[in-house]
Amino acid sequence: MNKIIIGIVTIVAVGGVIWIARPSQNGNTASLVSNSSGTLSAEELSFDFGSISMAAGNVSHNFKIKNTDPDPVVIDKMYTSCMCTIASLTIDGKQYGPFGMPGHTAVPRINKSLDPNEEAVVEVVFDPAAHGPAGVGTIQRVVTIENNAGQPLELQFSAMVTP
Repeated sequence: MNKIIIGIVTIVAVGGVIWIARPSQNGNTASLVSNSSGTLSAEELSFDFGSISMAAGNVSHNFKIKNTDPDPVVIDKMYTSCMCTIASLTIDGKQYGPFGMPGHTAVPRINKSLDPNEEAVVEVVFDPAAHGPAGVGTIQRVVTIENNAGQPLELQFSAMVTP
């Protein structure tokens, strides 16, 4: 009887962790987000690594984001579209993350505010060898930043992966 109770409690606890770590479902995505809660924008919304070799190892790129509104914007969560990608957020010299793909890693809440005109950096690291030999060819990945300004901000990157 105790084993059954322990099993049920474990299942409920694991389900609760998965429920809390899931990304919010805000509907459509937008590259520039605006409402009375603030505006979160990016200097560039997409980046092309060009041709990269699996043998050469990971590649990274920094995206600069900024609150361009007079109201603060709260960054709630950040996650990637694939396990081959991780992303970290740096605000005022403090790094949060790395964050990965929902369902494969927890997606904890960040809950950090960007003041008006304040900038932050999103570092994206892509592992071209993560998918093995089947992972060659053109790839496109997305980093999603959920915030209180409305729709999530999506930062995209692409590459041509070679062996």
